[in-house]
Amino acid sequence: MSDFQDKVAVITGGASGIGLAVARELVRLGGSVVLADVNERALTDASEEFGDKALTQVCDTSDLAQVEALAEAAFDWTGHVDLVLNNAGQGGVRGKLWDVDPEAARAHFDVNFWGVWNGCRVFTPRLIAQDRPSAIYNTGSENSFFCAVPQTAAYIAAKHAVLGMTESLREDLPDHVHAGLIIPGWVFTPLGEERFMQFGMDSAKYARIIVPQILANERFVVSHYSNVKRIEERIDPLLDAYARNAPRNEGDDAYDTRDFIAALQANRN
Repeated sequence: MSDFQDKVAVITGGASGIGLAVARELVRLGGSVVLADVNERALTDASEEFGDKALTQVCDTSDLAQVEALAEAAFDWTGHVDLVLNNAGQGGVRGKLWDVDPEAARAHFDVNFWGVWNGCRVFTPRLIAQDRPSAIYNTGSENSFFCAVPQTAAYIAAKHAVLGMTESLREDLPDHVHAGLIIPGWVFTPLGEERFMQFGMDSAKYARIIVPQILANERFVVSHYSNVKRIEERIDPLLDAYARNAPRNEGDDAYDTRDFIAALQANRN
């Protein structure tokens, strides 16, 4: 997708924060949006702002049946969907891992991981069935690659899981359906306390940075260069551990899982 004229996007968590900012940018580029959120008041405000360029629906993405109802409404509205943004999420429970209520952590995963899973599960077959290019993007985080905020194990684990899920999904898709990961850095959204979040990047500025990447079908949609140094703080010790403790030796490729699977497939063909 090189532009968004006359195209349709479904955005969960679309009534505030990054979701709403991206919706505004897509509508500015000539598209229409289906906005899903649990906040009815915010959805009403968005509906008034966008008029006939938007369809809004209350949807708890952790509930598979509600996500299926969202898909039905979206496709009934225009007959097609060009872009799905599984963006809905919530801030994680805080505290040292052993002090966090396990039920609270599971409830968090229901939204930040299973909500994204539900969006992929419901919308992907429909996108595949369409005779037109489309894309599905999942909102990860800088926390998909490193620990940005201390004592948020459930949030960090969920965002790591979204990264892995998205990468796996990519391999199952036909050429006309693209999948990618949106990797927000520190953006001013309602995800955390305003007294802290207000110092993050303005969400409108963030949307202007990432929408062109989404429309260009980038695999990873990025914004904050400072993330690179934090990623390196993890990757460099990992590579060093391999260099010291598992150096390359002749015959190592025999243990490469992907190479082995490829060889099996080649033999079957």
